[in-house]
Amino acid sequence: MRVANLMVGTTLAEVAKVIKVGVTTRELDEIAETYILDNKGVPLFKGYKGFPNALCISVNENVVHGIPGDYRLKDGDIVSVDCGVKLNGYCGDSAYTFEVGEVKPEVKKLLQTTKESLYAGIAAAIEGKRIGDVGNAIQVYCQSRGFSVVRDLTGHGIGKEMHEDPEVPNYGKRGAGPLLKNGMCIAIEPMINLGRKNVKFEKDGWTVRTADGRPSAHYEHTIAIRPTGADILSSFEMIEKVLNK
Repeated sequence: MRVANLMVGTTLAEVAKVIKVGVTTRELDEIAETYILDNKGVPLFKGYKGFPNALCISVNENVVHGIPGDYRLKDGDIVSVDCGVKLNGYCGDSAYTFEVGEVKPEVKKLLQTTKESLYAGIAAAIEGKRIGDVGNAIQVYCQSRGFSVVRDLTGHGIGKEMHEDPEVPNYGKRGAGPLLKNGMCIAIEPMINLGRKNVKFEKDGWTVRTADGRPSAHYEHTIAIRPTGADILSSFEMIEKVLNK
């Protein structure tokens, strides 16, 4: 699981190298697919229920599951890039939201809060706690800062398949939901909106966008539950090394 998830991190780092004004989302997808295949991985999303690409790329008001295409990135855009890899029979899944050029301060705050809420959720993911503890930590963190939590989409269990039980909502009550057990692997992925929590599903059957057209951010880690705290199997380290050059 760790090896597969680290490949997701290095794939997203390859994408980070080329995200800039004027690049199309299809070009980002092609770079990722080539990298995964060259390193003996399988693009997990491609062909999943008919999804056509290796990456889900969601720009601005698109929350998740955006299909790469001819859209050229513009100054001020934010871009959620979600990547999955299967390697040696095990799945990796992680997502990161990138800034393109100069992003508005309120949108920067959205990204920062969403990323911090991911780690708040991870901190609550300990053996003996429950799924509701994870969702509650994310919900309280984001709502206290004036942002809203998408309810229609969740994180998930992960292992030999990309989506396994349990569902991992980004909201909930402490002490509620399935028990977290040692060795269980889950993907935690807060999807947080600048405006209202409501979303719409586009006619393409995949893209989910905010109903009010305001920006949304998305970060995701795959973790393993342990008695003393979560073991983060995916990594943002390689991505941020590229971004901070």
